Amino acid sequence: MPSSERRREVGALLERAPGWATARDDVVAIALVGSWARDAAGPWSDLDLVVLVEDPTAYTESDDWIDELAPGAKLVRTGDWVAIVERRLLLPSGLEVEVGFGRPSWAATEPVDPGTRHVVRDGLRAVHDPRRLLAMLVAACR
Repeated sequence: MPSSERRREVGALLERAPGWATARDDVVAIALVGSWARDAAGPWSDLDLVVLVEDPTAYTESDDWIDELAPGAKLVRTGDWVAIVERRLLLPSGLEVEVGFGRPSWAATEPVDPGTRHVVRDGLRAVHDPRRLLAMLVAACR
């Protein structure tokens, strides 16, 4: 189980995320996925976010968004998983935050991509979902 300090840190980042998304015209949705989404995080669990944007390259070719979303974070890795491009951040506390950027089509429901379905079934909680794309995706994966 994560410490109360770690839970507060994660909570603060998740509270900041919707405002960050609203201030950016291209952010369509943000999902918390994985162990934190299914309330199974351990002391060393990283925080996994999927951010659906119109143009992921705006977030993979520039780092100007990092401090706005996660103040003090440093970029430690970039990985390409085809539909999602990972930007792994390290916060000063040691918390790793995996921010995966993808297009809104990642949440398509007709049909649901098998990889997306696996992510949803492993735990997905909407953090920012004004178009209800994530709500529809979760419903389609039931």
